[in-house]
Amino acid sequence: MSDDDLVSKYAAEALASMKLEAKKRIEDSTDKEEEDRLRKLSLVEIIDSKEIIPALLSRLNEVRAALDGHGGGIELTSYEILDSDSKCLNIVLDLTGACLSCGAAPGTLEGVKSDLESDDEISSVKFSSALLDSFDELGREFILAHGKVEFVD
Repeated sequence: MSDDDLVSKYAAEALASMKLEAKKRIEDSTDKEEEDRLRKLSLVEIIDSKEIIPALLSRLNEVRAALDGHGGGIELTSYEILDSDSKCLNIVLDLTGACLSCGAAPGTLEGVKSDLESDDEISSVKFSSALLDSFDELGREFILAHGKVEFVD
């Protein structure tokens, strides 16, 4: 087995372990029946209700464990319904709580974007440019250079 094969094997094992741990943490901190109910709701139909954030959170995978475990969250800052017949949204989010100015924010943003864009009702996820103001200059440069997300006003 080559060094590259060994590194790949350990990376795959570590990723599987992290996913399992994240799933366990989410299960321990949430009500399964409520999460299932929230996942079944139409986001377009509840976009202006108090249930939108819990419904969005219910659609997150491993990044949910990081948000919940570190005292962070998301906030819907704006949205656009592209076509009410096809039930498709463009949404703009902000991070809240401890997620602001966290060094792991680029990964958190990417995870939130990826998980939510896998939902049939979400066409695109962007983030509020106001979020960039919560980072120091180095953090802002890092997110803009390495974060695979888009910021909008």
